Amino acid sequence: MRREILKYLLDIDEAIDSIFEYLGDNRDFGRYSQNKLLRRAVERELEIIGEATNRILRMDETIKITNARRIVDLRNWVIHGYDKVDDVIIWGIISKDLPLLKEQVAQLRYSE
Repeated sequence: MRREILKYLLDIDEAIDSIFEYLGDNRDFGRYSQNKLLRRAVERELEIIGEATNRILRMDETIKITNARRIVDLRNWVIHGYDKVDDVIIWGIISKDLPLLKEQVAQLRYSE
């Protein structure tokens, strides 16, 4: 695997770790939805995940990341549709999609 792709996979992994660190062990949607700084921090990490995924796909379309196109689309939505970001959707992504993505990134990073 190309070195650049490994770097982007590391960026994704670190962004996921940062999101989970920001939220802490007792993840609470109420706390998240009421804390603008926390929401913006999470959204920024999601932008990084989406951009890194987009760059990976441009380098190698065969890299298997589930819902890669949705990840890139999320990045675009957060950046360009910032005024329409839905906290419930973001929370669902954090809860359901990020753990799966973290597993896939680890498999890709360590399969070499």
